[in-house]
Amino acid sequence: MLTPQGLKGKQYRITGNSYPRLGRPPKRSRKVLALIGVVLALALIGLGGLQLWDIFSGKGKNASAEACATPSGKPLAAPAPAATPTAPGSAAAPIDPAAVPQPAAVTVNVYNATAKAGLAARTAEELKKRGFTIGKVGNAPAELDKKVPGTAQVIAGPAGAGASTLVGSVIAGATSTADARTDTTVDFVIGDSYNALLDETQAAAALALATKPVPAPSTTGSC
Repeated sequence: MLTPQGLKGKQYRITGNSYPRLGRPPKRSRKVLALIGVVLALALIGLGGLQLWDIFSGKGKNASAEACATPSGKPLAAPAPAATPTAPGSAAAPIDPAAVPQPAAVTVNVYNATAKAGLAARTAEELKKRGFTIGKVGNAPAELDKKVPGTAQVIAGPAGAGASTLVGSVIAGATSTADARTDTTVDFVIGDSYNALLDETQAAAALALATKPVPAPSTTGSC
């Protein structure tokens, strides 16, 4: 009695010239590969369908905004305008060059807010040599005396904005403030860090920077 491979345990008697027909052994590897191929094909079809759905439903338009989102998920804010450049001797915003008067048209009051005696008179003399008209010269008022830590504080009213820019350009590190005066006079209050005025070349460069137009900030940008 023989049990040939492929007859699943059945026994056959071989007699004469007749033999049982043997079936081919199952090829499971082909079935597995075919099944994997079907699964991959279905996955690709499904992925393509999702992408088409996003395109036609408009969700794809938000891709760039999502890419620019912060870790919290909120879109990044538009870039803030660049800081306004100011002259080394002025903290005021850039002003139209046409609004800057000639030194002779500017009356400067020079006040000393430091403990160094005679500093206001010497500074007033230097400003006079630059062509400015000198007004009052003396110690700083009580609200400013010993209270100007920088090189100088330049004070003017709204009508003296151009004059304030011109005066501020002659001293490095000065701060500019506005008060309610209605004339065009400018107060030059000397601070603790004051040493000397800028030379004329440096002052001219500072004034050019203070009156340089600021380009409009760009409204476009990338992450």
